[in-house]
Amino acid sequence: MKLAFTKMQGAGNDFVVIDGVTQSVELNTAQLKRIADRHRGIGCDQVLVITPPDDPDADFRYTIFNADGSRAGQCGNGARCVGRFLREQRLTRKREVLLITDGEPILLSISEDNRVLAGLAPPRFLPAEIPFSAAAVAQQYTIDVQGQQLSVGAVSMGNPHVVLMVDDCRGAPVNKLGPLLECHADFPEKANVGFMQIVSRDEIQLRVFERGVGETEACGSGACAAVAHGVQLGLLAPDVAVHLPGGKLTVSWQGAQERVWLGGPATTVFNGTISLRNG
Repeated sequence: MKLAFTKMQGAGNDFVVIDGVTQSVELNTAQLKRIADRHRGIGCDQVLVITPPDDPDADFRYTIFNADGSRAGQCGNGARCVGRFLREQRLTRKREVLLITDGEPILLSISEDNRVLAGLAPPRFLPAEIPFSAAAVAQQYTIDVQGQQLSVGAVSMGNPHVVLMVDDCRGAPVNKLGPLLECHADFPEKANVGFMQIVSRDEIQLRVFERGVGETEACGSGACAAVAHGVQLGLLAPDVAVHLPGGKLTVSWQGAQERVWLGGPATTVFNGTISLRNG
């Protein structure tokens, strides 16, 4: 099977975007892993598949697969790349596009020069909605990680996030604590793990260990989760610059039931085709 694809990236968070509107796409776990493999395939953090909507109010369905072949509920950087892809491939002429995902729908706002803002659904803090094991909702939770007591935030952006505040983002133990928090028993569906250093009320440093991927150059939903947590604590302003290893993203959240708006670069790297074994 030959499949056309586009390699894209947003602040170093890289994707293989596949048009399932004009070509037939049905990928199994082995094929997804092959696509994401950086040595034997194309290489990416996530594979993004765009198909016709199964909701009359939406424009497209947007399905996200992690590098290990598992499905993800949300990906903000990927959504922004999808918006640019839809315009470049002439799949839509709209400036506002509604994407259905496995999580909450995303609203894209596309400018004349194809810059894309992704409006994610409001953050959810109730433990059952994350999901997260806790007796009651709180701004911070204490969880045990191999005998170490950590104070963390927990939030859903359509996918589960745990946010750990650190004094030095660059020196944070991402590779040690990331896998432990990702698979912590209190997160029954695992979690994305953000290590956030607050620089000022409108600026943070962030590193993210993504569920099913590992540490990535950037994570859009992780940036939104970190800012939402900081706003909830009263430590951050509604508009925040988020500095990640791959570049800068912007996050705006006015609180309550408002969408969280994510901005930043979205770039096409190259187009190609890949041959995949059937079955």
